[in-house]
Amino acid sequence: MLKGLKTFVASLLILGLALGAGAFWWLHQPLDTRQATLDLSIEPGTSPKAIAQAVVDAGADTSPDLLFAWFRLSGQSRQMRAGSYEIAPGTTPKSLLSMMVRGEESLRSVTLVEGWNWRQVRQALAKAENLKPDSRAWDDETLMQQLGRSGLSPEGRFYPDTYSYAKGASDVTVLQRAMKAMDKHLKLAWDARQAGVPLKSPEDVLILASIIEKETGKGSDRPLISGVFHNRLRIGMRLQTDPTVIYGLGEAFDGNLRRVHLTTDTPWNTYTRGGLPPTPIAMPGKAALMAAVQPASTPALYFVAKGDGSSHFSATLDEHNRAVNRYQRGQKNANE
Repeated sequence: MLKGLKTFVASLLILGLALGAGAFWWLHQPLDTRQATLDLSIEPGTSPKAIAQAVVDAGADTSPDLLFAWFRLSGQSRQMRAGSYEIAPGTTPKSLLSMMVRGEESLRSVTLVEGWNWRQVRQALAKAENLKPDSRAWDDETLMQQLGRSGLSPEGRFYPDTYSYAKGASDVTVLQRAMKAMDKHLKLAWDARQAGVPLKSPEDVLILASIIEKETGKGSDRPLISGVFHNRLRIGMRLQTDPTVIYGLGEAFDGNLRRVHLTTDTPWNTYTRGGLPPTPIAMPGKAALMAAVQPASTPALYFVAKGDGSSHFSATLDEHNRAVNRYQRGQKNANE
């Protein structure tokens, strides 16, 4: 009898060791994804059992009961996070659980570039990989209502940066993050403004910074360009900046700014209207925002592009005309 009991116990021990070895082997075996990366989307509140079934439904050839048992026995089943995941070839049950506990979602990214206008932002969002185009059917007014900024133009409201997002995320969430980022940087700039700058509000800062962004070919020129515009604003001189005219032309602009455009009035034509235009004309970056509130001290009232990305600054109209003749007309003759 005692001998039989010992044999039975030994058999149980061997069986337990075999099951343990089998479980260890299974945990470290890659899930069969048929050589394809599987998309797994888990909504908040999904139970561990439903997650195990979702893995199988996504295309993994394994037992949902085994997966669920592993989730439970690991003691980490309540720590798994909702999100959008990729189950790549080579993913094991063990690494799958670790990935979901750490919330390592499959991310994509979209870059919004300094100096882009709103139309270019729309185009970038439309082309972004696996980004839901929820805002595509909305006009600008509806979009800004959804973002809590009813009555404002979307132009310039979004901070230029690279934004990561989970596969299947809404483009509205990207815009919300970009808008909050611009709010943050605009506040920092407003709080850092020099005493006596002729800007009455953060909105003025955003508008002027957008013009500086579009006028700047060389980063170090930003404070000087800002200084020119501040000088003009102080004495009531029109800004007379080409990028605002181009913006006012919209999609009608063919890349060639003509003299007739400078005299054709639009709300953004700073040759025909004084002060700042009614809205920003592009997305300014951090450097342009800071230049708008911290202009260089300069007597210059004019500047002209030199053709190498930098600008020549002049205090008088005569000097400016000579610079235009030297850099622009001379360059035109050289190209003919």
